[in-house]
Amino acid sequence: MSAQDFNKLAVLFPDEVVTHSFVQDIALPGVDGAPSAGTFALITLDNGLDHRRPTTLGPNTLVELGTVLEAQRERAARGEIVGVGVTGKPFFLAAGADLSAVKSLKDPEAALWMAQLGHDVYSTLNALGVPSFVFINGVALGGGLEIALNANYRTVSTGAGALALPEAFLGLVPGWGGVYLLPRLIGPANAVTVMIESSLSNNRTLSGPAAYKLGIADALFEPADFLEQSLIWAARVLAGAESVSRPNAVSEPLSEENSAAWDAAVVRAKAFVEAKTSNAAPAPAKVIELLEKGKHFTKAESFAAEDAALAELMGTPQFRDTVYAFLDLVQKRAKKPAGAPDPKLARPVTKVGVVGAGLMAGQFALLFARQLKVPVVMTDIDQERVDKGVAYVHGEVDKLLAKGRISQDAANRTKALVTGSASKEAFFDADFVIEAVFEELSVKKAVFAQVEAVVSPECILATNTSSLSVTAMAADLLHPERLVGFHFFNPVALMPLLEIVRAPKTDDAVLATAFATAKALRKSAVLVKDAAAFVVNRVLLRLMAEVSKAFDEGTDAHTADTALRPMGLPMTPFTLLAMVGIPVAQHVTESLHAAFGDRFHVSANQQALIDAGIKALWVKNEDGSLAIPAQTLALLSFGNSPSSGDELLRKTQDALAEEIGLMLAEGVVAGPEDIDLCMILGAGWPMHLGGITPYLDRVGASQRVNGKPFHPVV
Repeated sequence: MSAQDFNKLAVLFPDEVVTHSFVQDIALPGVDGAPSAGTFALITLDNGLDHRRPTTLGPNTLVELGTVLEAQRERAARGEIVGVGVTGKPFFLAAGADLSAVKSLKDPEAALWMAQLGHDVYSTLNALGVPSFVFINGVALGGGLEIALNANYRTVSTGAGALALPEAFLGLVPGWGGVYLLPRLIGPANAVTVMIESSLSNNRTLSGPAAYKLGIADALFEPADFLEQSLIWAARVLAGAESVSRPNAVSEPLSEENSAAWDAAVVRAKAFVEAKTSNAAPAPAKVIELLEKGKHFTKAESFAAEDAALAELMGTPQFRDTVYAFLDLVQKRAKKPAGAPDPKLARPVTKVGVVGAGLMAGQFALLFARQLKVPVVMTDIDQERVDKGVAYVHGEVDKLLAKGRISQDAANRTKALVTGSASKEAFFDADFVIEAVFEELSVKKAVFAQVEAVVSPECILATNTSSLSVTAMAADLLHPERLVGFHFFNPVALMPLLEIVRAPKTDDAVLATAFATAKALRKSAVLVKDAAAFVVNRVLLRLMAEVSKAFDEGTDAHTADTALRPMGLPMTPFTLLAMVGIPVAQHVTESLHAAFGDRFHVSANQQALIDAGIKALWVKNEDGSLAIPAQTLALLSFGNSPSSGDELLRKTQDALAEEIGLMLAEGVVAGPEDIDLCMILGAGWPMHLGGITPYLDRVGASQRVNGKPFHPVV
C-alpha cells in the first residue's frame, strides 16, 4: 500500500497539529581521505512549535512521512542518494502517537487503519533500497522510538532523555513493530524490562546512554555536535569503515539457549504483571501474548497481530480511561492547577528554612537544595540532632554521586547549600519555612510562633501536616495569611503530588508562591480546601476503614486483604498498612473519626497491635506464603458477621463513592478530576482504571450511592 491510501483516515482529523517531514540533501563527508560518500537525505520531524509542544504522530503526520519516504525510495532506485536519515527538532525525535487523535477513534475499522498506517510507513523506512538511519536527538516515546527500531541503524545523544515504549502503561501495545523488533534487537529479557517492567513502574524511561548500553542504539554521541557526528558515523558505515556490533541481539532461527531465555522472559513478565496489576488491565497481558506467540512469528505475522491488538485495545474502556488519566489529567490538568492564583503574584524564594532534622526534614532539605539551588538551613532542638540531619543530607548526596546521578561539582554545590543550626534565628532572612515536626497541633503551633518571631513579615510559613487543620494552626499567628499547607508524600523525591492547602486567611501571593515553588520542585500541585486529611489520606483511610471493619467483624484475613484485587491497586490494604505504619494510620483515622464520625472505623485490633509493638499483620513463611502468627492472633478479637470478598468489594466501592461525593459537596477540590489526579499521583491509583471516579462510575457505585455518576455519560 501507499501512504496516500490512508488519506481516508487522515481527513477525519482536520485539526491535527501536524509534525512535518522536512527533507534536506547533505553531501556526506569523505572517509579516510576518500571523496564524499554521496548524497544523504536527512528528514527532520518538526511541528513548527517550540519545546513546550512535543512532536507527535497523528494520521496526517504519518501520511506525510510515508509520502516523503516513498519519494526517497524512488530517488534511491534512481541512484540519487546513498542513505536516508530521520531526526527531530531540538529535544525531540517524537513523543509517540497523538493520543488525542487515537482516543477519538470510535470506529473499529478506523482504529485498524491507524495501526496499519504506522506499520506501512515504518516498513517503508526499513526497505528504502539504501540503508536507513535514525538519529535519536531527544525524547523518543512509543511510536517515536519505534521509528528508530524500524531503521537499519541508530545513533543516540547522551543528552536524549525519555526513551521508552510506554504502551502497556497507556492501555495499548507497542504496535508499530516494537513487540517484534525490540526483543530481537536487545534480547527478550531486556525487552521485557523496557516494554513491561519500566512501563508499569510509573512509565520509567531510559536515558540516551542507557538505551545505548542495552543495544537500542549503535552509537552514542554528545549533544553539542550530535548531528554532525551522526552523519560522520553514517558515512563510515556506508563506506564499510565502521562495523556495527550488537551483542544483545537475537538471531533467527533461535538457538536452544535463546529459546529458553525467551520463555523465561515471558514467565518473568507474567509474574510482574500479576504482582503489579492483579491482571486487572488488558494491555499488559496483550503485550505478553504478542511476545510469547511472536517467538515463532515472521515479521509480517507479528505486524498483523500487532495491528489486530491495537485496534482491539483502542476500543476498550480501559484505554479511554487511561487516556483520560494520562492525557487529560497528568499531562494537562496537572500543569494548569484548578483554582491556582495568577503566577505573577508569586514572590521569589531565595532561602528556605526547614524546622526539624529528622528523616522527612532531611528529604525536604535535599529536594529544595537540588531543585531550587538556594541555601537551606535545618534547625532542631539541639546541635546533635541538627548535625545528624545535615549529615543525612550530605550522605544522600554522596549516594547520588556514587550512582552517577549527579556530577562532583553538583554534589559539592548541593552540600554547601545545606547547613544547620540549633537556633531558629538562622531563619531571619528566609523567604519560605516549612515544618517537619511531630503530627500534633500544639507542637506545630508552638513551632510557628517561634518562627514568626524571627522571620520577616513576608516570609511564607508552610506546614507538611497530613491531617491537621491548617486554619487552627494559623489561628494565633500575627500574620495568619502567610500560612499554607504544603503536603508532600513519602518518599519525597519520588512521589509527584503536592497537596497545597488554602486556609480561609491564606492570601493569593502566598498561594501563588506555593504553586510556583511546587513547580520549581518538579511536583504536580493540587489546590485543596482545609478539611481533615485533605484528599489522598481521606480517600485511602476510608478504604482502609472498610477493610479493617470487615476484618474486625469476622472476615478472614486473606479475604479481607484480597477482596479489592479487581481494583488492581499497587498493594493490598494490609501491606499498605504496614508500609504507612499502623500507629500513623491509626492516628489519622482517629482524626478523621473525630471529624466525620463512624464512617471512619477506628479498629480496636489495630490498637492492640500498636500496644504490643507489632508492626505488621502478615509475616512471610519460609516458602514465601503469608500468615498471621499465633501470638498475634491471640491479641485480636473478632465479631461474627464476616463478609465475602464480593460483599467487601461492593461495600468499599460504595463507601468511596459516598466519601468522594461528600468531599465534592464540601468543595474540598474543584471537581472530580482533582480527586482522580490526587489519587493517581499521590496513591498510585492504577492509570488503566482512569482515576477513581470513572472507576466508581463504571462499577455503578456512584449511581447506587449518590444517584448520579461523577462524570456525564457520553
